[in-house]
Amino acid sequence: MVHTLQVKGLTPFINRVKSISAQIIASMLPNFLLMDLGMAVNFPTIAVPDLLNAQEGLSLDDFQASWFGSLSFLTQPIGAFLSGPIVDYFGRKRASILVNIPHVVAWLLMYFAWDVPSLFIANALLGVGTGLMEAPITSYVSEISEPSLRGALSTVTQLFFAIGTLNIYYLGTIVTWRTAALISLAAPILASLLSLFIPETPIWLLSKKREEDALKSLRYLRGWTTSEQVTEEFNQLVVHSKDLHRCCICLAEDVTRKAEECPHIKMNLFKRYFLKFKHDMFIKETLRPFSMILLYFLFYEMSSLTPLRPNMVNICGAVGMADDGKHIVLVVGILSLVIAVLAVGLIKICGKRKLGLTGMIGSAIAYTALSIYAKNNLEDSVFSYDVATFPRETSYWPLIFLYALTVFAGFNVSWVLLGEIFPFRSRASAQGITTAWDYIISFIGTKILIDLETNFKLSGTFAVYAIFGYVGTVYLYFFMPETEGVPLHEIEKLYTGNFRTFADDPFINLFKRIFGVKLKHDIENKEETDRSETRF
Repeated sequence: MVHTLQVKGLTPFINRVKSISAQIIASMLPNFLLMDLGMAVNFPTIAVPDLLNAQEGLSLDDFQASWFGSLSFLTQPIGAFLSGPIVDYFGRKRASILVNIPHVVAWLLMYFAWDVPSLFIANALLGVGTGLMEAPITSYVSEISEPSLRGALSTVTQLFFAIGTLNIYYLGTIVTWRTAALISLAAPILASLLSLFIPETPIWLLSKKREEDALKSLRYLRGWTTSEQVTEEFNQLVVHSKDLHRCCICLAEDVTRKAEECPHIKMNLFKRYFLKFKHDMFIKETLRPFSMILLYFLFYEMSSLTPLRPNMVNICGAVGMADDGKHIVLVVGILSLVIAVLAVGLIKICGKRKLGLTGMIGSAIAYTALSIYAKNNLEDSVFSYDVATFPRETSYWPLIFLYALTVFAGFNVSWVLLGEIFPFRSRASAQGITTAWDYIISFIGTKILIDLETNFKLSGTFAVYAIFGYVGTVYLYFFMPETEGVPLHEIEKLYTGNFRTFADDPFINLFKRIFGVKLKHDIENKEETDRSETRF
């Protein structure tokens, strides 16, 4: 039975400094996980230039290099599909310890790699570990933080991805790729140690009927305070968690039963899991944000730096940028870090919707500029996988365009949205599947770079990425919600009722008046009717 706290009088004041500090400390766990993730995803960027047609030691040809640069994206969906069930079963905290194991093994194997197969296995393990990390990262931050801090804390977590990226790029300029792999081993070890000192999320504990532990966790997360000071929030969580104790199959059948009377408990385990998955995932509260975030990831990954990362050093030389490729990549890492810091403040000022739209259209424009420059200044023989074809004349213009692309790509908020738009019941599984999709897109984007360049040259390749950015901007304009400062249970309501579009500004309102098009949210209207239809 779930209990609520009964307190007479007003709820005592919570010290904001202590509350914010406690949430920042707790969020350091996913921060270190994401730093490790940033180092793993970008490791091929520093390894490929040294391995491509190397004169001694391990060497990769063009075909092997293209596979090595994209292989981790291919194996990441394996980890991503597993991450949801692992996080739901073990909890957000314990799962954060388990997901570090593949990366510990991978970094060691990368350091000792003795041939091409061992090198590929190590990179594949990095991919599996990266996929496993996503659900714990996104779930933990969204569930421990207050609505007013969730956007900023989630953005800070993304900042650590930029720190990981900068770390690996910097290591690439001062040590060999083997030594960089050994140094990277520190990140998963630190994350595992830190997880021993932070609490589990209150909502997960309540879903397991561990009320006392949930209250203790909430007291920690709100500044190591007393039970009386978190009474109101705890009681809201208790009310929200009541449906989590009910059988989702009974809810779908619109039957009210006590837990001990539920006939589905004795059902075949696999059949029950299948029905549970069906009734949690195939509902509008899950499918609507699911489709939005899938398309967001598609447009973002294909219009950001992701397709260029494995071969970025060589691309800088092929386009004729006026600096050494490794130095340019290092500056890209520094810029990514600076933009990630700025995004923490911008997300509070502008909100996620405006920031995401700005990043998408800006990336499209930057790729357009690169495409035009490449078309007008590069010979058709230029091929980024062949150093001998690189132009001798260099220019600062493509360098400026690449840095602009880096800045706008840093305004991406897809990962922040991922942690907050799904209902609790389907959150971990939906995040895992969505993350798997993102990595599949990333694999395709990085793997076909060599094919796009072979058929359309660099100018055509950049043009393809620009098109994804423009189409993505139009889509997000209509279907991306503003979730900044909105409680998680209220975000769930955004996708109930007769939802159509989130576009609501002077331009779209003028369009509706001119053409008489009815595009409306139906979020506030008929709220009582919608609440009876929704299951949460």
